[in-house]
Amino acid sequence: MDMNNHRHILKEIAKFATGLVTADFIVALWLLDSTIRPLNFWGVTFTPSILEAGMAFDIILLAILIHYAWHADVHTPSMRQRTLFIVVGVIMGIVGLAHLFRLIFGVSIDIGNWAAPFWLSWIGTIVALYISYTSFRFAAHSRK
Repeated sequence: MDMNNHRHILKEIAKFATGLVTADFIVALWLLDSTIRPLNFWGVTFTPSILEAGMAFDIILLAILIHYAWHADVHTPSMRQRTLFIVVGVIMGIVGLAHLFRLIFGVSIDIGNWAAPFWLSWIGTIVALYISYTSFRFAAHSRK
């Protein structure tokens, strides 16, 4: 698979993820304004402070995803884009390695009464490390 195919696939994944994060933000906004709080879901109690923190995270993630999906161009590199690729590569590498260490050492993650299944870390490891790898490849390619 050549560099253009990798870039195209990552951009499409980022566009899809942008839609998911936008939906999450809208649901959090709706929950923040609704009268059904506090709401328990999978053992997690959603309070206004948790919803506000989640919405702040969604805004930051949206900014990164939107830039990555629609504005990052490997063929006309700039220092800012190369830096973005490196930052995304490092963050996703840390996330991927954290999932991998969870699998190796059997660490249980409990959020409220909900225990995160280990199959979720398999997906997290594969996806995060793939995005990290391709981000570093883009950063190296932009140097040329």
